[in-house]
Amino acid sequence: MRRLRNVKIVATLGPASESYETIRALHEAGADVFRLNMSHGSHADIRKKHEIIRKVEADLDSPIAILADLQGPKLRVGTFVNEAENLEQGARFRLDLDPEDGTAERVCLPHKEIFAALEPGASLLVNDGKIRLRVIECGADFAECEVLAGGTISNRKGVNVPDVILPLAALSEKDRADLEFVCDLGVDWLALSFVQRPEDVNEARALARGRAAILSKIEKPAAIERFEDILDASDGIMVARGDLGVELPVHAVPPIQKRLVRKCRAAAKPVIVATQMLESMIESPMPTRAEVSDVATAIYEGTDAIMLSAESAAGDYPVEAVSTMDHVATEVEADPTYVQIIASSRGGRQSGVADGIVAAAREIAETTDIKAICCFTKSGTTALLTARERPGVPIIAMTSQRDTARRLCLSWGCNCVMTDELGRFKEAVVRAARAARTGGFADVSDQIVVTAGVPFNVTGTTNILRVAPCDERLIFNSEPG
Repeated sequence: MRRLRNVKIVATLGPASESYETIRALHEAGADVFRLNMSHGSHADIRKKHEIIRKVEADLDSPIAILADLQGPKLRVGTFVNEAENLEQGARFRLDLDPEDGTAERVCLPHKEIFAALEPGASLLVNDGKIRLRVIECGADFAECEVLAGGTISNRKGVNVPDVILPLAALSEKDRADLEFVCDLGVDWLALSFVQRPEDVNEARALARGRAAILSKIEKPAAIERFEDILDASDGIMVARGDLGVELPVHAVPPIQKRLVRKCRAAAKPVIVATQMLESMIESPMPTRAEVSDVATAIYEGTDAIMLSAESAAGDYPVEAVSTMDHVATEVEADPTYVQIIASSRGGRQSGVADGIVAAAREIAETTDIKAICCFTKSGTTALLTARERPGVPIIAMTSQRDTARRLCLSWGCNCVMTDELGRFKEAVVRAARAARTGGFADVSDQIVVTAGVPFNVTGTTNILRVAPCDERLIFNSEPG
């Protein structure tokens, strides 16, 4: 299913979007990737959604990526005698391991790892940062704190610890069970929460055993400090602005977002900008102007994908939210300023033949009357390198690997087409021409650029570029075997 924009849309599924009709409508409205939030729903619920997505994919003959988002360790306070208490600014409040119900003076924090990492002066944030505590004194089983920002604290509210690297694995026991389940089910991407170091990514990769690509969620200050290493270890990145905005000053998040998107693009790895993009559309059929501007900014920055969370999972207008994102993306990408910004930010890690081939393909396409760049790819690397160039013409990614086609649904500009394994370059050119015509990218009188690796079906051999006609009679008359 051809899109009229290059940035991809990720839609989270939930109670508002679990039927075949709604999921199909979401894909037709513009959703390229469906996110399954492992924090909600049983394995049976996840299996049902997975089956529906694959049925929509088959019915529409359109590759769809499925992203399973692992919950990660959840840090929460215990319960209170009165279910909630009000903490006054300047008051003292104690966190400890005592399982007794809490009061206005103390509450249980059942995570000994936090106490092991705390030092006086460290910050603790409760309930998405609405309550801010500063550690005055601490030990192996307690932290005596001063309330810097007060408010109501209630049962099982989340706790963030922005100042320290916690000695916690990114994968809880639940995450390990969920990971094995969704990998066996056949998801394409695993989103890893609570990433603090590249070792967290390596652990998930070892457990996945190649069954899914690994996408690291950047939501902690520690991950920002180790970002280069985390990026090298990951297949993709999610800029999870919600948690970043809790653990960091909110004004620090926009420049961080911009830097991370640039670094991901330079590394030819897809990046998602997520959280609160069209938040008001949970209850309203129309977004705010600020939200539209936020979505547009991410697109101008060159992100691969933009994501809907509660808007499509639990909102009243899931299809309208996807449609809004689609319209914003289409409008932005038609803006001459967008083309200038993308061109001025071009540049990546070019070190091999494949880098030179895709750079030449983009240059040729933009300086001559070329309608599309068609790249044959087995692992997806050639398509990712082509997407890094952000060419001004469509990218047709042709592959014989179904999992490659699905994973590329997350990457900027990639229109994925399945093809049989090939043995001759002339055959590849013919298939490319047909795909360009069938997909509406070119007419019989047009030309396309074809990139491939010879010998075929070997990963990492991109070494040939050809400007080819879309008229098969001309191909047979002019192309070598």
